[in-house]
Amino acid sequence: MLHRTALAALALLLGGPALAQGVAWVSSEKDNALTLIDMGKMSVIGTVPTCQRPRHIRLLPDGKRLLTACGDSHQGDLIDIASRKSVGRLPLGDDPEAFDLSPDGKQLYVSSEEEGELLVLDAATGRQIKAVKVGEEPEGVLASPDGKRVYVTSEVASLVHVVDPAAGTVLKNVQVGKRPRRFALTPDGAELWVTNELGASVSILSTKDLTVIATLKFEMKGARAQDITPVGITMSRDGKRAFVALGQANHVAFVDVAARKVTDLVLVGKRAWNVHLNKAGDRLWVVNGLSDDITVVDVAAAKAIKSIPVGRVPYGALLVE
Repeated sequence: MLHRTALAALALLLGGPALAQGVAWVSSEKDNALTLIDMGKMSVIGTVPTCQRPRHIRLLPDGKRLLTACGDSHQGDLIDIASRKSVGRLPLGDDPEAFDLSPDGKQLYVSSEEEGELLVLDAATGRQIKAVKVGEEPEGVLASPDGKRVYVTSEVASLVHVVDPAAGTVLKNVQVGKRPRRFALTPDGAELWVTNELGASVSILSTKDLTVIATLKFEMKGARAQDITPVGITMSRDGKRAFVALGQANHVAFVDVAARKVTDLVLVGKRAWNVHLNKAGDRLWVVNGLSDDITVVDVAAAKAIKSIPVGRVPYGALLVE
């Protein structure tokens, strides 16, 4: 009996069943910190200080550390998830924002907005291996699952650059909508979806021949096209649905991928910037940059269930489950 009591007490100390659902780490540009949210209780459980202006945030392949890109520090901060402490810094070039990792975790691909380059860095040391010239103001970065391609958006040129990271060359430039921002691949790898912030649309590319095969336009009753500014995007694990954060329109669009049709629009916070789906696929976590909160959305009901205040100007989130 004492043994069971001790175990129960330990479970409560560690957060009990709620924490078993995971912790959401949210980067806040103005607070130089990451806010931690208990995903079960949907409440803030603490903050972790980091470098200046943290933005994009990713889990490293070891599953034990995360990396956040800090624009004003020109660094990435490595944080140990268990201790919730910084364990090192990596140079990421000038004003880093978005990045991705090679499938083996050995290389970092970072967009260098000021230089108009994709930087290929050693993930262990931050040493620059290559700098690939792309269009002006590159931002979104996504490595293909086989590691043979890296896709980069150029906001000014309205292009997607397809880069061979091994050769350090651009394989193809693909014209998409105005001001492309972020990517999502369908689970079968056949289609690449690209959000166009000033085009109120998503461009859908065939990864086989690297051409635009469709464009999905977003419309909302009572909203002007210029107020619909899609940025963040994610896919369900089965590839049947895409979820797109519509920026200044303050909504998330639910999209039937096969039909390429919007099925639901869910009201969230101000400037819905990034969107993340939990492992179970039943909750969306929407980062709202101008209302300083995260909105949790019930996917089945297509309804917001809670808004959680976080730091000032939240940018992105990492769901550690």
